[in-house]
Amino acid sequence: MKILGLDSSGLVAGAAVVEDDVLVAEYTVNYKKTHSQTLLPMVDELRKMTELDLSSLDAIAIASGPGSFTGLRIGAATAKGMGLALEKPLVEVPTLEGLAYNLWGTDNLICPLMDARRNQVYTGLYEFVRTAEGLSLKTVAVQQTADIGEILEQINLLGRQVIFLGDGVRVYEENIWGRTRVPWIFAPPSCNRQRASSIAALGALYYAQGKTVPAAAHRPEYLRKSQAEREAEAKKRAE
Repeated sequence: MKILGLDSSGLVAGAAVVEDDVLVAEYTVNYKKTHSQTLLPMVDELRKMTELDLSSLDAIAIASGPGSFTGLRIGAATAKGMGLALEKPLVEVPTLEGLAYNLWGTDNLICPLMDARRNQVYTGLYEFVRTAEGLSLKTVAVQQTADIGEILEQINLLGRQVIFLGDGVRVYEENIWGRTRVPWIFAPPSCNRQRASSIAALGALYYAQGKTVPAAAHRPEYLRKSQAEREAEAKKRAE
C-alpha cells in the first residue's frame, strides 16, 4: 500500500509518502511561504528524489480540517487535482487526529491546540488504547472550536496527565500555565506541529478500512464560518 499524505492546514506545509509500514520520504516547511508556493514543489521533489511513479499510489491522504481557511483550500485543490488526474481516491484525515497521531504510543491524554483567533482554538482530546490488533487512536472529545478556558476545564475534569501540542500552545501558553490543574507537558519541537507523515500513516489505516471519497467529492471541514462570512452576516443583521 502506497499513500501520499498532504497537510497545509496550518503554518506548516508538508508532503510525505508512506509505503506499507515505511516512511519513504517527507518534506516539511514551517516558514513564511504561502502554501500555494510550496505544496506542489514538495510533491515534485519527493517524486524526483524517490523515483516515485505517481500512478503507483493507492490513494492521497489530505488533512481535511479544521485549520487555516486558505491553507485548507490550497490543500484541497492540490489533492483533488491530483486525485482526478491520477484517478485515485482521497482519504480525509481530520487535522487534529493527524496532530494527535504524532504522539503515537503515549499513555497520556493528548490535546492538540490550533490557534483559531478571537481567544478560541481548534481542539479535541485523544488517547491511544490497546486492542486485539494493537494500539489505536481513540477520540475522547471530538474536534471542535472552543474557548481556550473551555477545553482546559474539560481536561481538568478528566483528571489525567495531558500533552499539549500545536501552534496554539505558544499563543495560549499563559492560560495553560495558569488554568491547568492536572499534570501536563508540552510536546517537543520534533512532533509539535502538523506532520504529513502522520496524515499519510493514518490515511493508510483509513484506506484499509474503506474510508475513501472520490476526489471530486472532497470538501474541507472548516468547523466555523470564515471571517468574511461572519462579517457579511453581521452587516446584514445591522441593516
